[in-house]
Amino acid sequence: MTRPTAPGTQRSPADARRRLASPTVAMLPRVADSLSFLYLDIVRIHQDDTGVCAEITSERRGTETVYLPTAALSCVLLGPGTSITARALATLARHGTTVLITGSGAVRCYAAALPDSLTTTWLERQTRTWADDTQRLAVATAMYEKRFGPATVPAATTLAQLRGLEGQRVKAHYQLLARQYKIGRFRRAYDPASWATQDPVNLALSAANTCLYGVVHAAILALGCSPALGYVHNGNQQAFVYDIADLYKADLTIPLAFSLHASTNPEAEARRSFRDGLRLFKLLPRIVADIQHLLDPHTTHDVPDPDEQLVDLWDPVVGTIPGGTNHAAIT
Repeated sequence: MTRPTAPGTQRSPADARRRLASPTVAMLPRVADSLSFLYLDIVRIHQDDTGVCAEITSERRGTETVYLPTAALSCVLLGPGTSITARALATLARHGTTVLITGSGAVRCYAAALPDSLTTTWLERQTRTWADDTQRLAVATAMYEKRFGPATVPAATTLAQLRGLEGQRVKAHYQLLARQYKIGRFRRAYDPASWATQDPVNLALSAANTCLYGVVHAAILALGCSPALGYVHNGNQQAFVYDIADLYKADLTIPLAFSLHASTNPEAEARRSFRDGLRLFKLLPRIVADIQHLLDPHTTHDVPDPDEQLVDLWDPVVGTIPGGTNHAAIT
């Protein structure tokens, strides 16, 4: 709601544009309501009085300007040939948009610019379950069970057995899709040193998986969790991203990659098809709900309202005490 202008004062169009470009908390969508991702390359991204825009220059059409829906994007993937200004990065950060620096075709992620987290509630839950071996094992087991489906894993199954069952499941899935699309034997291969020699299915799968990692990464950061604290994967800054992404590959990226076995440009088609398919699968709400359920399976939670979030204080006796309060009278 816009505050009424005082009598006798006038606002210029530039002032109005600046107000629209500066988001308030009420204007920002929840991560579950955001769009998926946007891949850009060979563009210049900057901020003007209206918003963040991408300039595309070509010999035939000259320079074109496209405005980006920053408040509705969960992440932006910047490929080779892109440049971005500090003002544009600041606007993306205020909107909670993750910016990932990727290789050609968004195949590899090299770095990320992270927005400020609104709360540490889920980071604290993640840290507690990750640091305790018993709880970490329970979360890792729940991840495997989620992939297999309910009531399909015996209670006494060990983590090593679950890894073996998952390996067999993925191999059988590859074989089934290979027969369905009549492409003969398929072997998963990822070798950046000989990228151009790989078959279309492997190229499409790598491209789609990288886009999936970007969306999962953005959801993890929007919840305030750490992408480095994984339960199944370990020793990598993307460990938790790989954990969560593995929940969806069998339904999303693997069938998509096999459907592009005859494509002449499998990487680009995989990115476009994956982006379009996210709306059908409503992936972001699923990611948010799945992370929350894995970290706290006994309680129903939602993303906290940022208007209601205050910085609390830690106490060794009672745990958390309210912040924003003068505690001098207590001492």
